[in-house]
Amino acid sequence: MKWIMALAALASVAATKAPPTPLPSEGVQTAQPARVGGYPYQLFLPRGYGVDANQQWPLVIFLHGSGERGTDIELVKKNGPPKVIAAHPGSPFILVSPQLEQVEDNRWDVAKLDALLADLRRKYRIDPARIYLTGLSLGGYGTWAWALKRPDLFAAIAPVAANSEDKTADPCVLKDMPIWAFHGDQDDVVDPLQGFAIVRAIDACKGSVRPRMTIYPQTTHGSWEHAYDDPALWRWLLEQRRARPAPGEPQPKTPKKKAK
Repeated sequence: MKWIMALAALASVAATKAPPTPLPSEGVQTAQPARVGGYPYQLFLPRGYGVDANQQWPLVIFLHGSGERGTDIELVKKNGPPKVIAAHPGSPFILVSPQLEQVEDNRWDVAKLDALLADLRRKYRIDPARIYLTGLSLGGYGTWAWALKRPDLFAAIAPVAANSEDKTADPCVLKDMPIWAFHGDQDDVVDPLQGFAIVRAIDACKGSVRPRMTIYPQTTHGSWEHAYDDPALWRWLLEQRRARPAPGEPQPKTPKKKAK
């Protein structure tokens, strides 16, 4: 009799447990709510994400420009990687595109971005050696700011139509990071010479890899149209790997050699 009651109790507990949260759809972008004090974001999971529970995937984080700030998360799809991936749903990486609230002179907050990335790594199977950061205009400024504060996180960065506002940051912290920056030679919003300045400062540090910069002739501020439409950027980005995975996650286990 006791064992029957015990089984009934277990069944009751099992019945009250909430079912596991289903994964967002694969191959499309889905809006995800903000954590308290954080950023909401558009999430793209690659096709096949749910097939192998042990497979880790590259992560691309995109920071938008000032025109996409607000409360309508669909605005984030207007430019850059979210626009590109809508036309290429077979892309083999996770894309996360957070949204800034509409506040005058608002800037990307590195502490909030750190918290967002930590949450993403808890939720999704992200390869800690293949986390990439890119952004355009205001998001390009955010890209420089976050990378300068946390160079230990990213395998590569690609800032577009932007420069670094932090004049106290040491550019040499990025001397070993693959960087590809982009700018229009007639940018009337962000001075291209300022974009050159941070790249040259990093190059002067004589690191293990030289930063790259592409200047588009006869191009004003919207150089992101050229940059993100170029397959060479995506091939280059996804080829980069950190020798030491980003902290906060266990490193991949090295297979044990078989005894002879």
